[in-house]
Amino acid sequence: MTCILVVDDDPAIREMVGMALTRDGYELLEAGSALEARRIIASQRPDLVLLDWMLPGQSGFELARQLNNDNAQRPPPIIMLTARDQETDKVAALEAGADDYVAKPFSVSELLARIKAVLRRTAQHDDKERLEIDGLRLDPGTCRVTAAGTPVELSPLEFRLLHFFMTHQERVYNRQQLIEQVWGTAYVEERTVDVHVRRLRKILAPSGHDRFIQTVRSAGYRFSTHD
Repeated sequence: MTCILVVDDDPAIREMVGMALTRDGYELLEAGSALEARRIIASQRPDLVLLDWMLPGQSGFELARQLNNDNAQRPPPIIMLTARDQETDKVAALEAGADDYVAKPFSVSELLARIKAVLRRTAQHDDKERLEIDGLRLDPGTCRVTAAGTPVELSPLEFRLLHFFMTHQERVYNRQQLIEQVWGTAYVEERTVDVHVRRLRKILAPSGHDRFIQTVRSAGYRFSTHD
């Protein structure tokens, strides 16, 4: 059974979301603070985390960033729940490592749709074949990436984006096509694609592999080893 951790300091929200999740067949875990959430994530490894931005003590934003900077273990996918709906806040949440965000107040049906989309796209790849392109290696079976022999730490979404690019070389994909293929949901804004492409390039820059992810003006993005 898929296990989801709901992290929110408001018991009413935890109860509302929890009832919807259990009714939809999910196993439920709850936490009222970032500290409690970290303990649960370390010991029980939920399949997905619904994380409120505003928490007592450490914020959900800081927790997401810490989880994605933890080299000891790959973090579960995160959906940020937030009343902050400015574009800069959404971009900050994505850059902190969140896979998606849902603005409060939200409908339960929308939240469930977002959860299903994130779980679907974070499922293990059917294609377990290891990929290697000019010193850039990606192993779907172990979710490991190395560039010029150096391990590269990617979030689950960054890993899926790179996997898609490496398995679809030379063709140009617009932002909406990438949303459909990598994010798997209609709720993601096109700006989100730019944020994650920028992050992926920054991570690959030390080895020079960022040059493979090319911007095609007025069209989208292409993965190519040719200039």
